[in-house]
Amino acid sequence: MELENISQPTYGPGPEAPGSSTPGLVAMAHGFLRLVQPNPLPVELIDFGQSQSKFNQKAIQELLLYELGFLVCAAIGVLFIVLVPLVGCCFCCCRC
Repeated sequence: MELENISQPTYGPGPEAPGSSTPGLVAMAHGFLRLVQPNPLPVELIDFGQSQSKFNQKAIQELLLYELGFLVCAAIGVLFIVLVPLVGCCFCCCRC
């Protein structure tokens, strides 16, 4: 077997995201998620072998701090769900 005929491998770019028909919306969604939660999940705080009663307060506080962005977005969403119909009802009924 002659080693002279073996060509050098050519490497292309890394894996690409799958194509989408709406790349603008995909980029906007990923940008929002990176804005709300820029840090990776602290996996060391989650131990699935423990029972839930053995979680210490510090681990729970760190997980809530990790989820703070999502919690704020959920609170704003609930606020809009409640306030928008209420304000619309006031405008419709009280036409001042």
